[in-house]
Amino acid sequence: MIDFPRSFFTWQTFPIKPDPYYKYAGGFIGKEGDVRHVRFNLESRCSISDGNGKMAELFVGAPCRSEYTIPRREFFQIPSDEFRMAFSRTHQIPIAKRPSGESETAAAQELSSSFRDHRISLREHAHPVELRAPEQVVEATLADALLNARCAYQDLQTNLRVTVEYPVNLINVNREDSTFQVCTGPLILPDLATWNGRTVERVFLAQAAFTAFDYVEFILRREIAPAAEELTWLHRIEGRDRLELHDPGNKPPGYPPSRPSPKVYHEVWALQAEIVLLRAPNL
Repeated sequence: MIDFPRSFFTWQTFPIKPDPYYKYAGGFIGKEGDVRHVRFNLESRCSISDGNGKMAELFVGAPCRSEYTIPRREFFQIPSDEFRMAFSRTHQIPIAKRPSGESETAAAQELSSSFRDHRISLREHAHPVELRAPEQVVEATLADALLNARCAYQDLQTNLRVTVEYPVNLINVNREDSTFQVCTGPLILPDLATWNGRTVERVFLAQAAFTAFDYVEFILRREIAPAAEELTWLHRIEGRDRLELHDPGNKPPGYPPSRPSPKVYHEVWALQAEIVLLRAPNL
């Protein structure tokens, strides 16, 4: 049972070099040669197996708003976006912006090409108790026990097995009739259409809900285009402009890139699954 609040991904940046075009490349505020460490805690794990053993292990980390680092003031980028990273032990994996039925130009990137150094610190609760009865779930919830959910399903197209584990951050229970509903996240689901035998090229950010141990619904996040009348305020720049150039007359290819768009949860996957809740000893 993973102890998510005490599990971390930490990376070290390469020394900062001036970007040939952008004044605030990467949102970094500092001097040439600066090196920083970045750490965030893990929020869920997803594993992919073929029935003979684990083939890939994926994680998603805690998010932040798009920001400048490390200034003395004016931290947040306006227009604002969300930075959230999905990754395996070897690759950074794009999080989908489009629904599962649409393809995207996306490719996993080796962590070693993005970071000077990195490490995953995965901590676990020893000897968790498996809860497989509603009464157990209700009593554990009311006893303020730490709970994780572990959901496994079989993909019919590839015959690969996907298992996701995540903390139960929100749960409803009714002690009188021993019912419960877990409705929580975030977690990631792999786009198995992009499976290459080692990893996937895209994952979906999702939330989960279930009331039994054999069925789960995941709702997936996607990007939407803002209405034209909303662009006046949504893309209004405040403070520094993330896309400011050193020389306005020297633009990089494809300039300007798109500004952030809103993201919503919309597409639902309803799946037969094998579900167990894990209870850690109370601290």
